[in-house]
This record gives sequence, C-alpha cells and structure tokens, in this order.
Amino acid sequence: MSASLMLQETEQSPQVVARLLEKEAGTFAEIARIFAERQPAVITTAARGSSDHAATFFKYLTEIATGTPVASIGPSIASVYGVNLKLNNALHFTVSQSGGSPDIIAAQAAAKKGGAVTIAVVNVTESQLAKEADIVLALHAGEEKSVAATKSFIASVAALSGVVAAISGDASLQAGLARLSDALAATRPEGREPVENLLLNTRSLYTGGRGTAFAIALEAALKAKETASIHAEAFSLAELMHGPSRLVEDGFPVLSFLPRDEAFDGNMEALKRLHSFGASIITLSDAETPGFRLSSASTGNAHLDPLVSLINFYRIIESVTRRKGFDPDRPRNLKKVTVTI
Repeated sequence: MSASLMLQETEQSPQVVARLLEKEAGTFAEIARIFAERQPAVITTAARGSSDHAATFFKYLTEIATGTPVASIGPSIASVYGVNLKLNNALHFTVSQSGGSPDIIAAQAAAKKGGAVTIAVVNVTESQLAKEADIVLALHAGEEKSVAATKSFIASVAALSGVVAAISGDASLQAGLARLSDALAATRPEGREPVENLLLNTRSLYTGGRGTAFAIALEAALKAKETASIHAEAFSLAELMHGPSRLVEDGFPVLSFLPRDEAFDGNMEALKRLHSFGASIITLSDAETPGFRLSSASTGNAHLDPLVSLINFYRIIESVTRRKGFDPDRPRNLKKVTVTI
C-alpha cells in the first residue's frame, strides 16, 4: 500500500521548516523592528482549526518569552457581529494555510482599521488574506493536498516561533530554532506498535500538556477526531486534575506531551496520579514516565520540543487511521478549505 498524502507531507516537515526559517529571516527582522517601535500592550490573533492551535502555541511562547499578552480574536466578531476593534499600536497575526476564509479576512480588515499592524502567516501567498495584510510571513510549505494539515501546521508553529525569537532576542530560543529542522528529521517513532494498538482499540481519550505543549495537545486531539474518528479532548494537565478526571478509569488513554520545562515536575505528578486511577498513560517525551513512552530528539529549548514530538503523533495517528479502514487524506464530512463567515 502506498503512503498516504498525510504521511508524505508529514515527512516533508523538516525540509519545510529549514526553508522557511532561511527565506523569512528578513520578515522576522522587520516584525521585530515594528514590535520595538510600537511596544504593543497586546498582540492579537485570529485563526481556526489547526491554525488556531498554532496561534495558541504562539500565545504561550510569546507570553513566556516577552510578557506581552496575546489574545485570540473570534473571527465572527468582525464577520458576523460587525464590531469595531480598538487595537491602536497592536500587532495582529492571522494564521491560515489557504488564506481564503471570509471570516479571518474580515477579522484582519477590522484589526487594521482599528489601528493594528496586520501580519498574515499563510501558505498561499497569492490569497486575499496575504494581499490585504501589511506583512506576509510565508510558510513555504508547498501545496498541501491531504485534508489533514501536517506540514503546514508544523511550519506555522515554526514561523510564529521565529517571530518570538526575533522580538524577544532570546538566545536559547534562537538556538533551538536553528536545531528544529534537524530534531524533526532525527525523531523516529520507535516503540510505536503498543501505542498504535492502544489507540486502535479506544473510542475516547484525553490529550494533555501545559504551556506550548497544551497547544500541541489541542492539535493532537483534533487529528485523532478528524482522521481516526476517535473522540478526543485536550486539557491542560493542571485542568485534567479537576472535573475531567472523573471519566478516567481502567484502560482510559491519556496521551501527554511532556517537555522538560518549568511545568515538568507538576506534570509528572499529574501523570502519576492519573496512572493510579487506572489510566493508560502515553507520553511523548525523553523522560521516564508511567506507561508507554515515545521519545523524540530535542532542540535544546524545552518550549519548542513539543512540536518535535508531534511528528511522531502524526505518524501514529495516520497508521491507526488506515488500520481502521479510513482514508486519512479524505475524512468523512471534511474538505481541505473550510469557508466560514
């Protein structure tokens, strides 16, 4: 059986990341110049689906590295509710593979009218979104044919991380980005069979993480739903200790992204507690944890490492999808570009 487009595009991610970081160096510098000039009190984002998860990664990374709050603007605020945004001196990022959905285009227009500098993080640079933005940060991912976004998501996170590295001047983040492509290429899904078998036989699971890892958990939950038809919910591992733990029983899968960041010790305690409830723990980490573990290469920056772990999850959920008899490239009820207003 030939490889799915989803898997082919996943495997292109290291090259895509290397290309965009090289080609967009000047764009990162320009955004950093504008950030320094404006000193925005807030940065805003607008996106949907996987792109919104990339924006969530950006939120955590920006707030950790710079202390500048990042707020998600609901696209319908402009397209449906007609609200005038008040964003003097703000920066507004729109994240989209296609750049074609009317609601995020309307949100960008409202942000610009409200005083923000608008930046389109987009793969299709001839799209309306890109044409109407003040700055275009291109993903250079090439055409993505599978409905399930993989390389464009990884590229979006890499591009937004490049922005944070530039505006913060964080040397560790800059060094980690320089190693990101190699870390993605070096990560192989060793020990995947028992994890695949567990996911193959489950109807529901939780995904978890904190900080940037929570954004990756959101993306993993979406992919489980849209490709393998598994009901999946993403939570902060801190939040998972509250009401959601009521559903955890013997064999219930909890899949977590566990970088060695400032939240590591607390996350480990949460996983041990969930394990004591009977959960089947799956961690994507280089740390020794209860249950199943899939290791990945490190960039040397813990806040970037969850993105490296994601490439293994994409491979696994693609395989589970095909073993269930589904086509990961053409999920039922879904299209590549969803047009919303």
